Amino acid sequence: MATIGMDKLYYAKITEAENGEETYATPVQLAKAIKADLTIDLAEATLYADDGTAYVVKEFKSGTLSLGVDDIGVTAAQDLTGAIVDDNGVLVSTSENEGSAVAVGFRALKPNGKYRYFWLYRVKFGIPDTNLETKGDSITFQTPTIEGTVMRRNKPDGKGKHPWKAEATEGDAGVSDTTISGWYTQVYEPVYETTPPSGG
Repeated sequence: MATIGMDKLYYAKITEAENGEETYATPVQLAKAIKADLTIDLAEATLYADDGTAYVVKEFKSGTLSLGVDDIGVTAAQDLTGAIVDDNGVLVSTSENEGSAVAVGFRALKPNGKYRYFWLYRVKFGIPDTNLETKGDSITFQTPTIEGTVMRRNKPDGKGKHPWKAEATEGDAGVSDTTISGWYTQVYEPVYETTPPSGG
């Protein structure tokens, strides 16, 4: 999965119903993307029988998304971290701040000129890191990094599963132009021809 670039970093606010199922707002641009690092934690179990391995289970538990961006604007800071703007227009972060989970979308450029598109369905961010440095003989850019925990979403898809990520590669078999062109108009919802029986 070699990629040579990344851009179009968006987020969508989440509204939760009483049962916790998510409804996504229209995506908006978060910032200009510099870097994204996604690491995944798996819940693993191995069953041994007859002196050997009988079953191995590896399931998604959570992930960590670290984003390097050019700047986090006031609106995104409020939405992602729970910071508030006071009456003088100053962004204030407190120890009691807690941001809401959001969906995060971005794309990565492949060497063949096509893009791989991503949506992470539920990410809860912490306070951004701030790096500052005095100007010396040369100019060094200091940019913020924000880290979030990636979780599965509460709302089941058409197969009754709880997705945590969707990804599509432009030009791959079965990936329509409509899917790609509409990637940022709304958070991607998995589409299946059949749905599980009720109660299943």
